[in-house]
Amino acid sequence: MRPVHIALAVVVAAVWGVNFVVIEVGLGHFPPLLFSALRFLAAALPAVFFVGRPCVPWRWIVTVGLALGVGKFGLLFVGMHEGMPAGLSSLVLQVQSVFTAVLAAAVLGERPGRTRLLGMVIALAGIALAAVDEGTSGPLLGFVLVVTAAAFWGVANVATRKASPPRALNFIVWTCVVPVAPLTALSLLFEGPAADLAALRALDLSGAGALLYVAWGSTVFGFVVWSRLLRTYDASAVAPYSLLVPVFGMSSAALLLGEGVSALRWCAAALLVGGVAVTLLSGARRGPGPADEDRDPGAVHGPKVAAGAGPG
Repeated sequence: MRPVHIALAVVVAAVWGVNFVVIEVGLGHFPPLLFSALRFLAAALPAVFFVGRPCVPWRWIVTVGLALGVGKFGLLFVGMHEGMPAGLSSLVLQVQSVFTAVLAAAVLGERPGRTRLLGMVIALAGIALAAVDEGTSGPLLGFVLVVTAAAFWGVANVATRKASPPRALNFIVWTCVVPVAPLTALSLLFEGPAADLAALRALDLSGAGALLYVAWGSTVFGFVVWSRLLRTYDASAVAPYSLLVPVFGMSSAALLLGEGVSALRWCAAALLVGGVAVTLLSGARRGPGPADEDRDPGAVHGPKVAAGAGPG
């Protein structure tokens, strides 16, 4: 990759990593489901009026929109609201590559090789170690919700693979429209109209800035740059830079939020990132695989995720 494109890949990873800290800030202003709904509303408008509808069946737009918006980000935001640390969230979400590979094998018949299987086992060992650490130092419910969010990210990756949208930006903008209504309905049901209205009435510059960052910075900017890199280079050359997301996520959380990182958590991070790296490198030797090619839509909604992300 050219140096300027390497720099762009690192910038996007930094944007997605810091996104978890910004989510933490936003959750101080909004109930989690309302925050997620507003994030997708801001990402979809006004872009949806300027991009054409993607040339894929509606079922894939709806499936990806629900899996990413309601499944991944709804659960991620609720999990962080329940006490899951921002830095650890950015790390745990990387297990989406394991879920993607498993689902691709089950749904698409794409069998992972031995090296990729080894990477998946190493990554899962990291998740197990992180679960032990979180179980002794924090709420386990938040951890489970974030792992489940990663599983939904895998669902979205495989669905996007099946859809194969010819215009990725159009596809992602329209998928951002899908979760707005169900997230709003869930917010009204579980968080209550009074809490939602109080959050909107108390909106200040900090809350608005957090909302715009996760919507335009993490989703729109991150997706556009990442998708252009993937159009220029093989996915196996671009995807490894997503491993920097938890590095930026954990570092920024420690620096800006004062989150401590235990020795056990560092070991979990080494195992998880190492396992994902083995998985990606095995894809690079054999050509782009489902987990690699599908890092794009997932990542932008997250940490993306990376919506979104990813991709928080």
